[in-house]
Amino acid sequence: MSESKFDLQQWFEQKDGPLIIAGPCSVESEEQFCGTSGALASTGKVNMLRGGLWKPRTQPNSFEGLGSEGIRIMLKARQQTCLPIATEVATPQHIEQVLKAGFDAVWVGARTVVNPFSVQELADSLRGCDIPVFIKNPVVADLKLWIGAFERFANTGITNMAGIHRGFHGYGESEFRNAPSWDLAIEFSRLTNLPVITDISHMCGKPELMPDTAQKALDLASAGLMIESHIRPACALSDARQQITPDQFRQLIDSLVIRSNADTDCRQQIQLLRSEIDKIDSNLLNELAKRMQVSQQIGELKRASNMTVVQMNRWKQILEDHIARGNSLGLSPEFVAELFELIHQESIKQQM
Repeated sequence: MSESKFDLQQWFEQKDGPLIIAGPCSVESEEQFCGTSGALASTGKVNMLRGGLWKPRTQPNSFEGLGSEGIRIMLKARQQTCLPIATEVATPQHIEQVLKAGFDAVWVGARTVVNPFSVQELADSLRGCDIPVFIKNPVVADLKLWIGAFERFANTGITNMAGIHRGFHGYGESEFRNAPSWDLAIEFSRLTNLPVITDISHMCGKPELMPDTAQKALDLASAGLMIESHIRPACALSDARQQITPDQFRQLIDSLVIRSNADTDCRQQIQLLRSEIDKIDSNLLNELAKRMQVSQQIGELKRASNMTVVQMNRWKQILEDHIARGNSLGLSPEFVAELFELIHQESIKQQM
């Protein structure tokens, strides 16, 4: 059994820039994977190649990877590029095969992490090995579940570990495929003191969001990035929408600003406060929507009673009361007046 030559702990201790892991979502063919890997290696901006051999797909008729047949292809790409290789493992059988082949690192996927029994089986299969293990956050926003996965591997003697923040499944409309929930990733780092890299491909789901998301991840002290790249994304057999070409990858990395870690704590505190503001703003919108629903009901009653929509005396009194109340809370009269003028105008529209 070959031992990994990639020392994950040493990499992060040296802090020689972010760790960049890139490659196709799935290994589809020798031409596809070796071609992509060679193009990525030529950019000089990749530290490790990724490729999915066993793909946990939602629908059984989807492409589920080449499996064991892809191992030879990944080994050939490593030989050609001199870059370490990593793949996702979900069963003890997967681990047995990649260890025998001498892979440099593995990662545990988001769907596997939600099942503690599966995580324990993987941890037991790696007992006594020193291969680096990346663990993605679970699809659900459960910090204890994510930390628990690391604890299971640590209990079997695995110390060469890092997290992968790939976003969390959410309900409702969002521009992201998986909600970043940056505050959870920051809290994970605080509680575990482990490095975390950001999988911007699964988080964004589309290329146009990736540059800003990658920059934000690094600004929040992410230790690196995982990016899916394909020589012909439109022809990809899995997750075609979220993969970028090697040239797009190069442009993305070139656009990033690598900042000093000196003010990491400050940036994390700011992000936590911003997350709190986001929650407050969301509650404000919900309450405003409820207010307009009440205005609609008032409008119906006014029409039934043949009353005018605008009751000027009441409005003047309400505005005065709000300005006085706002002043006592430290809000300027100008701000409160403008805010409630807008609310009043929308309320009138709802009553018409």
